Amino acid sequence: MAADPSSFASPSCCLTRHLYLRCRVDFGAQALRGTAAFTARAEREAQRCLVLDTKDLQIFKVTVNGQDAKFGFGQKHSFKGTPLEITLPFELRRGQEAIVEISFESSPKSSALQWFTPEQTSGKQHPFLFSQCQAIHCRAIFPCQDTPAVKLTYYAEISVPKELVALMSANRDGEVPDPEDSSRKIYRFSQDVPIPCYLIALVVGALESRKIGPRTLVWAEKELVDKSAYEFAEAEAMLKIAEDLAGPYVWGQYDLLVLPPSFPYGGMENPCLTFVTPTLLAGDRSLSNVIAHEISHSWTGNLVTNKTWEHFWLNEGHTVYLERRIGGQLFGEQFRHFQALGGWRELQNTINTLGDKNPLTNLIPNLSEVDPDVAYSSVPYEKGFALLFYLEQLLGGPNVFIGFLKAYIQQFAYKSIVTEDWKKFLYSYFKDKVAVLDKVDWNSWFYAPGMPPAKPMYDMTLANACVALSQRWIKAEESDLGSFSSADLKDMSSHQLIEFLALLLLEAPLPVSYVQRMQQVYDFNAINNSEIRFRWLRLCIKSRWEEAIPLALKMATDQGRMKFTRPLFRDLYNFDKCQDLAVKTFLEHRASMHPVTSMLVGKDLKLDQ
Repeated sequence: MAADPSSFASPSCCLTRHLYLRCRVDFGAQALRGTAAFTARAEREAQRCLVLDTKDLQIFKVTVNGQDAKFGFGQKHSFKGTPLEITLPFELRRGQEAIVEISFESSPKSSALQWFTPEQTSGKQHPFLFSQCQAIHCRAIFPCQDTPAVKLTYYAEISVPKELVALMSANRDGEVPDPEDSSRKIYRFSQDVPIPCYLIALVVGALESRKIGPRTLVWAEKELVDKSAYEFAEAEAMLKIAEDLAGPYVWGQYDLLVLPPSFPYGGMENPCLTFVTPTLLAGDRSLSNVIAHEISHSWTGNLVTNKTWEHFWLNEGHTVYLERRIGGQLFGEQFRHFQALGGWRELQNTINTLGDKNPLTNLIPNLSEVDPDVAYSSVPYEKGFALLFYLEQLLGGPNVFIGFLKAYIQQFAYKSIVTEDWKKFLYSYFKDKVAVLDKVDWNSWFYAPGMPPAKPMYDMTLANACVALSQRWIKAEESDLGSFSSADLKDMSSHQLIEFLALLLLEAPLPVSYVQRMQQVYDFNAINNSEIRFRWLRLCIKSRWEEAIPLALKMATDQGRMKFTRPLFRDLYNFDKCQDLAVKTFLEHRASMHPVTSMLVGKDLKLDQ
């Protein structure tokens, strides 16, 4: 099999199939300490070595079936970490299994973990910890074959201070007092569906839960739990639609966890326990498409998985497709098309930022010596979705295409695949339409940078109002500004306001008097919906409106969702008046930021190369 450029592991020699993880969460030392015991199976004859990924870990001891094993570290790599080379004390025959147990400790600077002091939490009483392993950070918690090509089941026992709750990407299997320390308790977890390491997740904090459906609890700090329960109440309806579209939900529980504001993503599809950002708490359920997205990953991503991060579009393109099918069922086909068109605009925006010759805008990028965190963008999501939406239209419409998607999931469930596997299956499923498929410019879709070679068709019903109003502003003379009024927005949904602002962001900046007038008549500063506020503040900064600087800095630092924080800091940095202030503000906040966000904003602000 093609090697994973982002991992040192060689699963073609030896495969880890199950993990038994026992560890203690030490808030004082900001470290996880414990043992990872892997059931490893030799994939070829006379196996004597096992190579695992590690990053900033201490390793104390390795045993194989209870016998001490020699181990050493290979050469350290800037972002991949350091290979751990274990010499087995005896030879394994092909198909033979052994238990490889490693004593380890994580570093306080682990890129997978963010530690919070009590003062940094909503409740101010207790510390908090969460992990984010995607794409290649699981190796910064414990040694593992940190490649999505490998799937394993796991059982975990986690010792934490007894006033706190621990949760993982698994089904909860009870709790017991810690026999070694009466001030602590041990939480147990079981994940019986094989998953890639990037889906192993842990959170520890003063968490409460509310039941919002037959298989769903919402978890959050006390201050946010009721608001969260209201915001995400559609989860069960979305799960049912997803099962109808994609097949049975195999994971048992579907819980949601609302994290502190520094959580770097909109959501993370950790199995049995989706992690989400508190920036989704708009108060009106209008940002619930992120929940539909994470639910959809239960099939595309978590059941059928990209074999390497170069094929990340297989995870994300299909998941966006399913997310929008769920939206279509809930809010109508015109809404699905409206969201699809918004995605095309988001892709245009990303390609404007990255440059249309940038190889990272390929649907399948080459990640040899490229950090997946640096490569991350909307491209695999929106170029991937555009390909699937284009194929849907080419091959007979939504009802025909969902038949393919369901068969694809069935075919590749519990496996990790590359694009060629997907394409072969597409051709075999649509064997009567090979002539149509052969007209697709596959090479450009997969391997050319910039916008796709073809654009799908979009129903414009819900977009027309956004286009019309944005055009009025773009074409207006200074003397026309009086013609705008709050009535312009009276029939527009929050989704349409987002699209109106997104359209303006694709154009040359408006004169500052225009955004000042816009604030006067629309009062966007009063809107707390994060997606609206983000685009509004970007518009103001791009138009060089100085009054928006403190508001943009506040949004960039009050939360740490990279979708918002990175472009806001980038725009502020590019505004000469506040370049120094942007850098100064970042440096002041850096210590309390998530490690990946801090690293990427540091690059964006040209502080770290």
